[in-house]
Amino acid sequence: MTRPRNPFPGDEFPDDEPCYVISIAARLVGMHQQTLRYYERAGLVEPRRTAGNIRMYSNSDIQRIRQAQRLIDELGVNLAGVDVILRMSEQLRIMQAEMEALRRELDRLRSTRLPAPWEG
Repeated sequence: MTRPRNPFPGDEFPDDEPCYVISIAARLVGMHQQTLRYYERAGLVEPRRTAGNIRMYSNSDIQRIRQAQRLIDELGVNLAGVDVILRMSEQLRIMQAEMEALRRELDRLRSTRLPAPWEG
């Protein structure tokens, strides 16, 4: 299946770009705005603020909220547990990216290795 063409080329946001006010973010995740504020107080999400102090959510924030919802609704995890799981998941992603970079560097070094003096 092909993805629909964006009618506004060049109008896509990076995942960490704040682009949704709280009312839109709440609609996207199917929860009340007050619940989003509660998640913010609990430290599960940190929306950026405009100069006028308006909360702005990014696509990454939306994904994080959805992940928290799944943990709570499907697995019965409490907010403290959700916080721990989300932080550990992020650390795991970072470590996997670092490990992949190290593997690429090791492969590069192996491919440029000089022969040992006794190998002739």
